[in-house]
Amino acid sequence: MLDYQTFKSGTDIRGVASDEDGRAVNLTDPAVENIAAGFARWLMEKTGRTQGLRVSVGHDSRISAGRLKGAVTRGLIAAGIDVLDCGLSSTPAMFMTTVPEAEGGAGTDGAVQITASHHPFDRNGLKFFTPDGGLDGPDIARILDYAARRDEMGGVATLSGKGQVQPLAFMPRYAALLRRIIARGVGKTEESLPLSGFHIVVDAGNGAGGFYATQVLAPLGADISGSQFLEPDGYFPNHIPNPENETAMQSVCTATRLAGADLGVIFDTDVDRAGCVDRQGHEINRNRLVALAAAIALEDCPGGTIVTDSITSSGLKSFIEKELGGVHYRYRRGYRNVINKAMELEDQGMSAPLAIETSGHAALKENYFLDDGAYLITKIIIKLARLRAEGKDLEDLIGGLPEPVEAAEVRFAIKEADFKTYGEQVIAALEQFAAGVEGWQIADDNREGVRVSVEDGRGWFLLRLSVHDPIMPMNLESDRAGGVRDMAAALLPFFQQFDGLDTAPLDKLL
Repeated sequence: MLDYQTFKSGTDIRGVASDEDGRAVNLTDPAVENIAAGFARWLMEKTGRTQGLRVSVGHDSRISAGRLKGAVTRGLIAAGIDVLDCGLSSTPAMFMTTVPEAEGGAGTDGAVQITASHHPFDRNGLKFFTPDGGLDGPDIARILDYAARRDEMGGVATLSGKGQVQPLAFMPRYAALLRRIIARGVGKTEESLPLSGFHIVVDAGNGAGGFYATQVLAPLGADISGSQFLEPDGYFPNHIPNPENETAMQSVCTATRLAGADLGVIFDTDVDRAGCVDRQGHEINRNRLVALAAAIALEDCPGGTIVTDSITSSGLKSFIEKELGGVHYRYRRGYRNVINKAMELEDQGMSAPLAIETSGHAALKENYFLDDGAYLITKIIIKLARLRAEGKDLEDLIGGLPEPVEAAEVRFAIKEADFKTYGEQVIAALEQFAAGVEGWQIADDNREGVRVSVEDGRGWFLLRLSVHDPIMPMNLESDRAGGVRDMAAALLPFFQQFDGLDTAPLDKLL
């Protein structure tokens, strides 16, 4: 019997959907049909309705997209749900189908996006939305439980009846919404070509993001020459569509320099993450991207709280609080974690205009707290245009960000079967060990793993446990040359006492 809970990956569903790389397929047609029917049952319970429900279905460029879309559709219509087939779509656009038509959406009751983000071409998965936003982990667990029950019953429909399927060309509607936002943001009409004179390079990594160049930027007058990999290709032949990937970032940096562009843009496969490149070809990514997004968000929300993941730098905290006058709230890794925390702070009466991960997931309160790479880039382009009118550029906005001299990440593999319990024991032991080292101080604002400041804040390291995998990542940063190596040398004897850890990555750093 298939264990459906193994498909759960945080707030997503992930699995192997193609055997072209030699892996056994577990996202089979029957499994996906059952999961879709499980979502149908969950949605009926949430809405209190069993009839008249509409769900939009979209997908990124992966090679298994067509097959999985067919299975999702069959599972939904078997439950009596009408399906709006959106075809190739970005993940944020699929959420936008659920908002009222007056706000640019389609007013659907739910949405399903078929994607596995930046993962290899043979993987795929599902993301679910309602008008309230993306589903959380407990919702996914319940859907998978319903899928397993349906599987036990031999695929019997959740309810008798058959929904209808019709096409919905939503991406052009979504692109039009972004064009309106840009034009309004720079104080011009679309017809006046408000981006005329701007040269912007887009790298879509052969994912779903090519529309941003051809349907958003070019119609507003931008020069998009030098853009690359705009055509959807589920094998991702040029580079991994991932702003965190070094090869991908170097590719868009080079393209931006060669084109002499004002800005370079890179999206992940399903466009819920983004990174960018300044006119010198230097990447604006990770801490620099968080700093830029925070500067933009805090303009209309002075003193607001910026929620980030745990691995942001000490320099970023200083920039947000001293340069921008905001509050920096470090939280746990995971885009839903930072989004949920920002929403929680809002409910408590605090102003939290931005939740952002260093991975490029950025969710603004003004945009439904939706992590939307295209919306983030839209806001950056508006700011670029405004700065240009003042004779300035994006670099001027984040020029005060202190950046480390050195940075590294070490990933310890856990060899124990119960990796979570073992990892928690290592973290507890490290906290006790660090407390006894002269010049080291446990950070008072960390909410994941253990973060330690070194040399009066001139350096720091953070050890945490991966959410899903038997891995313990450790990030290290220092404001002086050789600082990372010194921290690593001081930590090596501590880690060597744990036989269940592979310490080879730390040895290599030394």
